[in-house]
Amino acid sequence: MRSFGWALAGALCLLLGCGDTAPTTPVTWTEVSGDALEADAQAQHQQALAARDDLMAGLFARLSKAIQDEGTPSAISVCSEAAPALAAEVAQTHALEIGRTSFKLRNPTNAAPGWAAAAIAARSEQELTVRSSEGSLGLLLPIRVAPPCLQCHGPAEGIVPEVRSALAEKYPQDQAVGFADGDLRGWFWVEVPARN
Repeated sequence: MRSFGWALAGALCLLLGCGDTAPTTPVTWTEVSGDALEADAQAQHQQALAARDDLMAGLFARLSKAIQDEGTPSAISVCSEAAPALAAEVAQTHALEIGRTSFKLRNPTNAAPGWAAAAIAARSEQELTVRSSEGSLGLLLPIRVAPPCLQCHGPAEGIVPEVRSALAEKYPQDQAVGFADGDLRGWFWVEVPARN
């Protein structure tokens, strides 16, 4: 009878997760001032900005070349195919995670990490810097609409038919139209792991 009690206790322990297994602590993110970052976090911040600059420059160069060589509809292929590959390349080069997101997504795979959700819902136009309980640093960096962007992101009635058709083919759930020059279009998000 006594061995049955120990067996029952052992089974309950496995079910309830007692013994040698430690409970996992969820990662929390806290907003921090970019001006008040300690040395390691400042280095992470600079790493994030360098990655954003590389991604932005690479995208602009590829989009400009596609538009110049083949017209605006070809830029849609750059955004749908080349941009994710470029983001992966930049992420690997800079040893971090990076992407683009918006409150009006064109590509549903561009959803932001959870730590950025509140700022996106509020349509924050300021840079957001957050620090995780594990030492990672997250940045949310605004993207503004420039005049060339309006060819694909401007008011729907102003987008030429061949561009509208290409958008409908690549992005059947597209929400990313109706912007004006200078509007907040979305953000680059960057997550830099803790430094050892």
